[in-house]
Parts: sequence; C-alpha cells; structure tokens
Amino acid sequence: MGIAELTRNAVDVKPEDGLEEKLKLGRPLRVKLGIDPTAPDIHLGFAVVLRRLRAFQDESHVPVLIVGDYTARIGDPSGRSRERQVLPDEVLDENAKLFAEQVYRILDREKTEIRFNGEWLGKLDYAELVRLTRTGTVARLLERNDFAERFQRGEPISVSELLYPFAQGYDSVAIEADIEVGGTDQLYNLLMGRDVMAHYGLEPQVAITYELLVGTDGVKKMSKSEGNYIGVDEPPEEQFGKVMSIPDGALEQWWRLCLERDPPEGDPMESKLALARGIVAMWHGEEAAQGAEEHFTRVVREGGAPDEVPEVASSDSVVHLPTLLAETFGQSTSHWRRVIDQGGVKADGQAITSYDVETDSVAGAVIQAGKRQFLRIRAA
Repeated sequence: MGIAELTRNAVDVKPEDGLEEKLKLGRPLRVKLGIDPTAPDIHLGFAVVLRRLRAFQDESHVPVLIVGDYTARIGDPSGRSRERQVLPDEVLDENAKLFAEQVYRILDREKTEIRFNGEWLGKLDYAELVRLTRTGTVARLLERNDFAERFQRGEPISVSELLYPFAQGYDSVAIEADIEVGGTDQLYNLLMGRDVMAHYGLEPQVAITYELLVGTDGVKKMSKSEGNYIGVDEPPEEQFGKVMSIPDGALEQWWRLCLERDPPEGDPMESKLALARGIVAMWHGEEAAQGAEEHFTRVVREGGAPDEVPEVASSDSVVHLPTLLAETFGQSTSHWRRVIDQGGVKADGQAITSYDVETDSVAGAVIQAGKRQFLRIRAA
C-alpha cells in the first residue's frame, strides 16, 4: 500500500519525514484519532479520516480511538467563533457509546483499541494539571486563529477552552501515540500533543491532517454542530436527498474525498446523481442505492409521494399544523408557519394556506411538508 495511501488527501505531515521515520521502526504503530461525542452519529466528513485510519490498520498498525467523554465537557474550540455549548453528562456518555459502535462499519473491531479519556483525565490532580499547562503559554494559545479573532473582537474566551489543547495532548501521553491524525482544523491540537509528549519524556507523535469535507451547504466544514452533515447510518433516502442538495461547486471535492474518484465529466446533475448513488451504495448497498434514487425521482423530481407514509392520529376536530409538523418532523413551530406561508405544505398536492385545518378535511390525505417529508392524518 505504501505511504501514498496512508497520506491520501493529507494536507500536513509534521515533521515532513516523520512518517517515514516512524515506519522504519519495524513495529505496529499506535495511530491516535480523537472522537467528539457531542452527537451520536459519524458523518461523511469524519469517515474520510476513519478510512485513512483503516489504511493504517490494513498495514498492521493499531488504530487507537480516543472517545473524548471528558474533553467534551470542556468543548473543543477549534475553528469556532464562539464557545461550544456543553451537553449534559448522561447525553455525552450515551452518544459516546453509540458513536464508538459505528466506527466498526469502517474499522476491524478485533484490531481496534477504543479508550475513553475520562480514564486518565479524571484522575489528574491540581499539581499534575499545573505541570501539564507548563508545556504552553497564553501568548501561543492566542496565536490560534479562532482565539485570536475572538480576542480581537473582545469576545469572551473561557479558561476551560484554553485547557482543551493541553488535555488532548495529554491523551497522546496516556496512550503513547506514535501518530495522531485529524482534520486540518486540528493541526494546532496535534502539534500541542508533540510538545506535551516531549515534556513528559516521550518520543513526540507525528501529526497528520487531512482535508476537511465541506458540508451540504458547500461553505462550512461538515459538522454535527452546524447541522450540515450526512450521517453514515442515516436512511438511504435521506442520504440520497441530502447529497442531491449540495451545490455544484462542491462536487469535485465530494467525489475525491467520499468516493476517492474523479468526478465524471459533463452535466453536473448527472454527476450529482452518480455521487449520491455511490455514497448510498457504500453505506447501504447497491439495492438500497437503487431504491433511494427511485424514491428521489418519484418524490422530489416528479413531486409524488413515497410508497409508505407514516400516519398520525388526531382526536381533535381541528389540527394546528405548525405544532403537528414540529412534533412529527422536528424544527420549531415558527419554522413550519414560514413553510406554510411559502406554500410548502400541501394536502394531496394542493397548498394549505391556513395554520389550522379541520381534521375531517385532511383525514386520509397525504400531507407533504417541504420537499421530502410526508405524513397522513387519521381521525381518531
């Protein structure tokens, strides 16, 4: 396979000859990747890095996944313009378990090591924390673009955020990492890991960053917290529809990072259809990809309804649609009021113009809410 496959889509390898030197050690290398458990599913962008980790695994190296159950309680500030909101402990713990299970769709379960960094970070006392923070300075931390921009704008930066790179670096000490991989937004944290390892008398890890996949908006990096992502476990129809929503300008990168192929020449719509088929087939199989395309053609391109439409029972004589749609599909009631105002909610193809409708008038009709969401109201 060689270095070319291990560094496919890599942007940084620090130091430049570091990977070659590590490979010369002639033993399985410990390749670290941090996991953020703030949401329970792996998205296509994170899968790009996981597939490089699988390439290392196929060369007999050991992927070590660090589930950041403890650091998530701080919140990684990388690439963010504001402080990340921290979720409750019980939500983080449940997400971490679900997330860890999903990686086995890419990695070999028997040859993967998964660790939760609360195992060692939870035991740090004050003296050890002081020792750890001596590996960096506030001046250097403020060199980071995300911190520097917020500092310049006079926006608050919490002390806990400043501790995050130290904590991630200590993870590398705890598992004695040879290599750490991540997206380009993680370069600072990965290099901090090198400094922390040297401070503790260990051979510093090699830092490798890979290109970040832009989200479905085609602008920001794919991120769970931004909501512009496609989860690898999402239903085939959802995956297909979301891929079809990306702007044409993102096609080349999505082909290269998601399918590791060059995009076909010609019509962008045909390229996008082929991309959607390929992504769904990768995660759900060829048959599911074919079904998802048929669903997309029938529901989105031809304006029809899917074969199966969920039913919602109503015992009230009048249905307040914004509330019903919010409870069924998520989003806020104000969001659904806007969709209704724009003619985006229909009963058997006819736009509904009122927020309140008589149950009998829509009972049995197929209600389309937006482009891809449907339900049928049944009088209870």
